[in-house]
Amino acid sequence: MENKANHRARGQMPCAFEIKTLGADGTFEGYASVFNNIDSQRDRVHAGAFKSSIRERDKPVQLLWQHQWEKPIGVITALFEDALGLYMKGKLLLEVAQAREAYALLKAGVVRGLSIGYSVKRSRRNPDSGIRELLDLNLWEISLVTMPANEAAQVTVVKSHITDDMEQLERAIDRAGISLFYAMGSPILGASTRPE
Repeated sequence: MENKANHRARGQMPCAFEIKTLGADGTFEGYASVFNNIDSQRDRVHAGAFKSSIRERDKPVQLLWQHQWEKPIGVITALFEDALGLYMKGKLLLEVAQAREAYALLKAGVVRGLSIGYSVKRSRRNPDSGIRELLDLNLWEISLVTMPANEAAQVTVVKSHITDDMEQLERAIDRAGISLFYAMGSPILGASTRPE
C-alpha cells in the first residue's frame, strides 16, 4: 500500500475528452475517469474506487494544468461517482493567465485530455492479464493535459452563460430531430424567416 500523503508516489491516469461547445465563462463537466476501462498503462479503475477519498477529504481536489502543482487553473465545483465513472464539474478561473491559455488551447482542440493524480490505497494484479485492478484510490488532483491515454472518458459539456431553460430547449430540439438553424427560424424564437 502506498502512503496516501506521499505525493511523489502518485500515479497519473490520462483520459481523452471531446469539446462540444466552449463558452466564455470556462465552465465544463464530464468524466475524469471511466470504470472498467483498461488504459494505456494497463490499469483499470473499479466502481467505488474514489468514494472514500471524496467523502473523507479535508481539502478540495485541485484542478491543475499538466499535473503541475504550481499551476492551478480553476476549481472543481462538483465531484462524484455514478454508474459510468468519476464525474466532475469544473470552472477555469479566467483571471489566471495559465487558465486563459488553457481556455485558448481547449477552444482550438489542441488540449484534448483529462488526467487524474492519485495514490493507490488498495489494488490487485490480475495474474492472467497483468492488468492492475485499482480498487481504492486517494484522489489528489485532476489536470487538463495534452496527451490522453484513456479514450473512454470525456468532458460532456463546456458551459457558458446559457440558462437551464435554454439547455432544456436545445435538448428538446435535438430529440425532435430538428435542425437548430431551422428551429431558430421559428416565430416562437422570434426569427421572421428560417435560414435557407
